[in-house]
Parts: sequence; C-alpha cells; structure tokens
Amino acid sequence: MRVTVEADGGSRGNPGPAGYGSVVLDSAGEVLLERQGSLGVTTNNVAEYTGLIEGLKAAIELGATEVDVRMDSKLVVEQMSGRWQIKNAGLRPLAAEAAQLVARLGRVTFEWIPRERNKAADALANRAMDEAAGKPVTDRVVREIIPAAPAAPKSWAPPSLDDATRFILVRHGESTLTKQGRYSGRGDVPLSDEGEAQAMAAGGRVAGIARDVTAIVSSPLSRCVRTAELISAEVGGVPVTVVDDLIEVDFGSWEGLTFAEAQERFPREMEAWLGSTSVAPPGGESFQAVAKRVRGAMATVLQTYAGGVVVVVSHVSPIKLILRDALAASDAFLHRLYLDTAGVSTMDAWPDGNIAVRSVNETAHLR
Repeated sequence: MRVTVEADGGSRGNPGPAGYGSVVLDSAGEVLLERQGSLGVTTNNVAEYTGLIEGLKAAIELGATEVDVRMDSKLVVEQMSGRWQIKNAGLRPLAAEAAQLVARLGRVTFEWIPRERNKAADALANRAMDEAAGKPVTDRVVREIIPAAPAAPKSWAPPSLDDATRFILVRHGESTLTKQGRYSGRGDVPLSDEGEAQAMAAGGRVAGIARDVTAIVSSPLSRCVRTAELISAEVGGVPVTVVDDLIEVDFGSWEGLTFAEAQERFPREMEAWLGSTSVAPPGGESFQAVAKRVRGAMATVLQTYAGGVVVVVSHVSPIKLILRDALAASDAFLHRLYLDTAGVSTMDAWPDGNIAVRSVNETAHLR
C-alpha cells in the first residue's frame, strides 16, 4: 500500500513550548490517520523530526509499503535524503530512529513543500504547541486525533523475548590483509589459517548463545562465506544465505594500504573522510551509502526470519554501522569502537522497532 505522510513540528521560542503533527493520506488524498503531541520545551528541529518519526510509525501501523514524505522543513528533508550532514549532535539519534523506520518500509521518498501546502500537519503541530504552553484548545479545525500507542513503560526488568528476533553479529576471521592492518574492502581475500581457527571458535560461541539457529546470512566475500560455513558446522549445518548488501565498504584507492600509507598519499582526502560519513575514499564508498544498504538488508532479514535467531557474518564497517544505529549513537561511535576478527556481538529486535544490544565484540572464545 502506498501512502503519503505530511509532517510538521515547531516550538514557540526555539527552544520553547513545542509540538508535532503528522497526517497519513491514501492515494486519493483521504486522511487515514492523524497524530499530534506536545513535547514540553524543545527546539523546532527536534519537533520536526518527531513529527516525521510519528508519521512513519503511523504508516507502518497501517501496513504501508511505499511512503512519500512531504515536509516544509528543508533541514529534515535534505538530511534524511543524505544531501546535508547532521551537524547537530542532538538530532542524530532522532535521524537514526527515523532511518530505522525507513528501513522497515519498502520505499520512502522525501519532498520539500511550502508551508501553505502542509496546512493539516501544521494545524496539528500548532494545536500541540498550545497544549504544551498550557493554553486551552477551543478550535475544532482539525478532525479527531487517533492517539499514538502508549510508550512502553520504563523498567530495569529484562524485556520479554517472546516476539524478539535475535541477531548474532560476527566479524569474519583473520585474513592476511587484516593481520597486516591493511584496508580490505571489496578485495576477495581468503581467511588465513589463524582465521579458520578463529571462525571455528566463533561457531562454538554462537552455539553457546543459541541452541537453535534459524538462519545464517553472509556477505558475498569468501572470508565471510567461509567463516559462515565454519559456524554452520558448529550449529547443526544451518544453510548459509549470501546477502550482497552486507559486503564491506569499498575503500577505492586505499584498498590494500595501511592507514599510515593512505594518510601519507591522500592527506586531504583522509582528513575529509575522518570528518564526515558522507565522504568516500577516492573511488570508493561513503559510510552513509553503506549504512543505507545495510539498513535495507537488515530490514529484509528481520522480516524474513522474524522471531528467530539469525547469525549475520559481515565486516567491520557494516557491523559498526548496525551497532551505531541500534545504540542511537553519533558518528563518533564508528571511530571509537574496535571489533576484533571473529568477534561476536548480540542484539535483539522487536516488531515495534525496539532494540536491545546485549553484547559487543565478545572475544573470550578466541583465547
């Protein structure tokens, strides 16, 4: 089903009393669902992102598979389209949450529209701002609102695993290039002898985490496929399915170089790459591009094996990006997290979009 989401948000004072509004329309322009909410005191941009998030959640609830998002916020539209960087650290978790929702939908487009074409969402947002400011709401211009589903209560108790999908993320075993600290992106470098032993050990750890593995998915490169095969042998011969979009980032001209060599030969390019996930190595691929395809791959895997246990064998960059999004972390996370070869990380995902990261880079099985 294809729908249109019109979303808006604002604050009176920036920061000030804030609210959001979202409208979901069918192909004929009829309203299917409306959402509004007050946000206390915050900024315009936070309110606008919240409007987008609530609109996407509403579209998912309706079973939409294609969504056209229309907003009068140039900032949100350009950032979600990947054309503008997200420089405000406070907006990055909201953008990451929106991106996770986008990944759960089949196709999402973003379009900027002038405010006069966004009147319905704007009216809802203004109504919510009145409520945030403590003003009585007397106008009945907007139709009755279908309230958002109540948030899950906060608790330190472990979440129920009844409908969770468990992901066991495994970096491939050592290759000759990883041992030398060289960039190995799209080059199909096989496991070393040590890498084979690491992969078998990782298989033992996976077997210890989950008695019944539903599926094993892998990057198409041989160092991952072989790691996945050795893990499969430890968990009862579960078939390995190759997922092309789990492949490593393309390092372009840096392939086969050490960090020091790449920095010496490409100092300006390296500085720009380290400063922004939107920048690609010469002839390569940006982390933003990798994140987009990996989110799509993970969304498909989640839908295919919902409620099961899925082993994901991939590379350092895709796994870092998966964990960054799961933890709603900033881009700095990518440069602060270290993942060992054959390291194991575990997280659970629920149908409502909630995620719990249970472990990161386990390596005790390698000692």
